[in-house]
Amino acid sequence: MVQARSSFGFVGSRIPALVRSVPAIVWFGFQSWIGAGALNLVSATLFGYDNMLVFFVGFQFLQIGLSVLGFHGIKWLENVGSVFIIGSLCYMFYSVIDKYGDIISTNLVNVEGTWGAPFWGATMLFLGVYSTMMLNVSDYSRELRKDVGRLRQITIYANSILPATLFMGLIGLMVSAATGEVDPIKVFSSAVDNKFLLVITLLFIAFAQVTTNILNNVIPPAYALMDVFKIKYKTAAVIVGLLAFCTFPWELVKDESAAGLSLFIQTYSAFLGPIFAILVVDYFFLRKQTLDLDKLYDENGPYRGINWAAIVAMGVGIAVALTFSNISWYASLIPSGALYFILMKHLPSAQRFAP
Repeated sequence: MVQARSSFGFVGSRIPALVRSVPAIVWFGFQSWIGAGALNLVSATLFGYDNMLVFFVGFQFLQIGLSVLGFHGIKWLENVGSVFIIGSLCYMFYSVIDKYGDIISTNLVNVEGTWGAPFWGATMLFLGVYSTMMLNVSDYSRELRKDVGRLRQITIYANSILPATLFMGLIGLMVSAATGEVDPIKVFSSAVDNKFLLVITLLFIAFAQVTTNILNNVIPPAYALMDVFKIKYKTAAVIVGLLAFCTFPWELVKDESAAGLSLFIQTYSAFLGPIFAILVVDYFFLRKQTLDLDKLYDENGPYRGINWAAIVAMGVGIAVALTFSNISWYASLIPSGALYFILMKHLPSAQRFAP
């Protein structure tokens, strides 16, 4: 929210913030339904009580309560969760190899592929999901102590994102290749035969949704609501949690919704790619990695209003991305980044934003 002011302006930065909020709220609802499904299956396995609606509503209000604490308030939960999640994933990875090793080798490893459009389309969907996190890195890095240098920051982000992401994606890919099952709950639970370990695995899935949701899907839209509507963080966090109910996640998890979910990722990626490119060009190429903090917080300073260079570049990037929808995130980067750089050099109204 704050860093985008140097490229979009105080008023203009609300546009990318609200655009970023849409997928956050949708994923919040989607992941909450997945977590509630895991808890519901635990209940059905241990006690014979099966009521998905009750678990979804309860799980969502639990997350709203935790969200109100902010990521400072739940730091202990994230720290414990990181160890728990990696440990569970290591065990699940071993179980999948042990149980489906031969089938995986036949259906996944020894299969010819290409570097063609399907490959790039698949990686685009992956980046489309994680580009939301890329845009909000500064929301978290601004909370670090001043002595945390760039190398340590990169190490922190890599260790917190890559192992869990790669493990989780690989396990899902292997089990779905072996069984044909795509439902996340069934995929992960089918990897474990032991009843006790199955319950632990399902609790891990629910826990993973909480830690991911609060950091990636609550903080960004809450900051956007705070800036646009001038409300307090706790109020914004509650509103985001309630809006997640309105995404109808029970429809998104259906098998027939898979194509629509992919289309949704491709579409919002067409908007997020240009924002990402503009922020990168602004920070690395125009400002040489030096931000003027006083200007970023001066509502009446040179960053006031809207920087039309960013808005125009974003619009062009979106148009290009929608034209090449299968690789929308990739397609938007060069057009929007290059045009932003040119407009910042030559557009008269953009000169007060220049360093």
